[in-house]
Amino acid sequence: MSTSVAENVHPPKGKPKWLRVKLPTGKKYTQLRGLVDKYDLNTICTSGSCPNMGECWGEGTATFMILGNICTRSCGFCGVKTGRPESVDWAEPEKVARSIKIMNIKHAVLTSVDRDDLKDMGSIIWAETVKAVRRMNPETTMETLIPDFQGISTHLDRIIKVAPEVISHNMETVKRLTREVRIQAKYERSLEVLDYLKKNGANRTKSGIMLGLGEEEDEVIATMEDLRRAEVDVITIGQYLQPSKKHLPVKQFILPEQFKKYEEIGLEMGFRHVESGALVRSSYKAHKHIH
Repeated sequence: MSTSVAENVHPPKGKPKWLRVKLPTGKKYTQLRGLVDKYDLNTICTSGSCPNMGECWGEGTATFMILGNICTRSCGFCGVKTGRPESVDWAEPEKVARSIKIMNIKHAVLTSVDRDDLKDMGSIIWAETVKAVRRMNPETTMETLIPDFQGISTHLDRIIKVAPEVISHNMETVKRLTREVRIQAKYERSLEVLDYLKKNGANRTKSGIMLGLGEEEDEVIATMEDLRRAEVDVITIGQYLQPSKKHLPVKQFILPEQFKKYEEIGLEMGFRHVESGALVRSSYKAHKHIH
């Protein structure tokens, strides 16, 4: 490991103090929490116990997962169930749009499990959901955090055509660790997806990586450079936390000053927005990334 990283990590013996989260509070959060419970709305914010839920909800941002909760892939970092997904719910686009309306969401982030079992990889439901949200919530802006769709341009074109304000696809980790962390994914394919999106009309593109899986500083910087070459506009960098004992262990807790260093490097590289910090997740401050 390079010296600069060794000086800026914390041995993984219990969570460090900078990873402690205050309980969400505030009038807006309380109001939205009540609506979610009353109407049994499905948000990643609640099901994923996101540490930034109170802050995001207070700013009118929420994340919704479509295409079920069972993924066809088995990434080593992810807490989503793996297996044989259920049938596609063609009423889902309207359900999501209605949830966004009930919650009065100003900026919606849509994400999904991977659906390699479907001929269209789920891209049709993706496009229909964006269109439904637009119809029912014309003032709401959107980010689509998409899977790689196996790099098939026909599926990517469906997302580009419905023109969400931001199209995001996460690299998750550095090249050397991709096979271990994202078993069925490919580093180069994810880069190609981001490059294709930008070259074919995506307004703004975004990607995210997790730290603490054993990567070195020069590898993180190399990944950031790869993303800039693909003309990615926004990058999020956060701390990996192990969802369960079955998942990959945390190798390092990255110190706040190291996250700050990556932020400065990213801005110097030309990223429009860099969100870098231990508690940063893909949709953190997402409403700002459309500007």
